Amino acid sequence: MRVYFASDHAGFELKNKLVEYVRGTLGADVQDCGAHELDTTDDYPRIIASAARQLSSDLSQGIDSRAILLGGSGQGEAMVANRFKGVRAALYYGEAKAPQTDVSGKRLDMIASVREHNDANALSLGARFLSFEEAQDAVKKWLETPFSGDERHARRVADIDAQL
Repeated sequence: MRVYFASDHAGFELKNKLVEYVRGTLGADVQDCGAHELDTTDDYPRIIASAARQLSSDLSQGIDSRAILLGGSGQGEAMVANRFKGVRAALYYGEAKAPQTDVSGKRLDMIASVREHNDANALSLGARFLSFEEAQDAVKKWLETPFSGDERHARRVADIDAQL
């Protein structure tokens, strides 16, 4: 699997640690789209767009790829990424403060759910809200969790993608 990384200055340090972890420990083909140096005046849209554009291109060619995006809150980064065809970016700040359940009462895990239900292929992390260990655990779970493929989820993902 190819994994694109991108961050602005707020996520720079965490991105670099996660790049090492995903490349070294998890053995993924990692592409670092920047920022490549700490610049406290950088702007995230172009940096994030670089990763999202490459992810979108890979998806259109059937290449197994994902993207991990980091910013202070992760909000703007997810907004940029979701403008690209086929990219479905989910935002993550950390564990929910209260238990979340589906209609059947099954307890939900945010990271697993965005993969299983939404086939999220980009993960936007709020770097100011997560420790390295929390981000590392989320990334590992997100990369290892497959899309369920359930008909209702596949139908919804296809409907999302048809809107672009």
